[in-house]
Amino acid sequence: MTLPDSKPKILVVDDEPINVDVLGGVLSSLGEIITANSGRAAIEICETNKPDIVLLDVMMPQMDGYEVCAALKANDGTRDIPVIFVTALADETDEARGIEMGAIDYLTKPVNAIIAIARVRNHLELKKYRDYLTKIAFIDGLTGIPNRRRFEEHFAAEWQRARRAETTMSLILMDIDQFKIYNDTYGHQSGDSCLTLVGQALAKSTQRPGDMVARYGGEEFVAVLPDTGKDGVIKMAQTIQKNVAALQIPHEGSSASDFVTFSMGLVTWKITGENEPKMMVEAADKALYQAKEDGRNRYLLSPTD
Repeated sequence: MTLPDSKPKILVVDDEPINVDVLGGVLSSLGEIITANSGRAAIEICETNKPDIVLLDVMMPQMDGYEVCAALKANDGTRDIPVIFVTALADETDEARGIEMGAIDYLTKPVNAIIAIARVRNHLELKKYRDYLTKIAFIDGLTGIPNRRRFEEHFAAEWQRARRAETTMSLILMDIDQFKIYNDTYGHQSGDSCLTLVGQALAKSTQRPGDMVARYGGEEFVAVLPDTGKDGVIKMAQTIQKNVAALQIPHEGSSASDFVTFSMGLVTWKITGENEPKMMVEAADKALYQAKEDGRNRYLLSPTD
């Protein structure tokens, strides 16, 4: 198994510039070195730049390494970043405290270059492997786009964010029209190829980082569109229609078209504490059902706000 190859980002945190320069120089062959001279700066970098590993000095003013580590582990967005403490302390109690807080290793000052390189390299390889396993766990094996598990996680996170800010978000639930007939006509291998092509067309339809399309199950797909109102969700539905139509996949058994098409249920809500994610999915499903009843190969915007 070949793991994805990319240059890792290594964050070195120390309030002494000389220490940063020395450790950064030692580790420069392993990846891109990023530096911070305070705990708060380190947290900000971890939130915005997502390093692959953090080398964290324990003894720093204002916010020491233990406090930084605790803050990183308490944040869903940074908790999985490996932390190695770098310290002049050699007490086993201090080391145990760091490990209990979530650090994966300790380096003692003055840092031995050979040991530092070996340990950081090992932890980077382990993280790459964990990231790979996490990625494939959330990817649909057939279409190569996010699976339902990833959709549910992303949808829940965006829902919470939208509820805190009381912003609008949209959802599209879509279904390949008369896909059972397609399978019966062309065979299941052709059906799989159709799903793969459609999935890739959907992936090309999204542009913004927060937007996501996923395989919901069988021939059903779903799109999550944060900060998107009615005009935006209709535009997305039209883009999806255009991209799927461009595939020109023959479907002689369809009553809606000579080619593979989608029916779509659209929902746009301002998210408040009065509604729940499953209610939005149910509203999209209801709109999807009505789009099929109205003749398929179309989208229908739910009247529910």
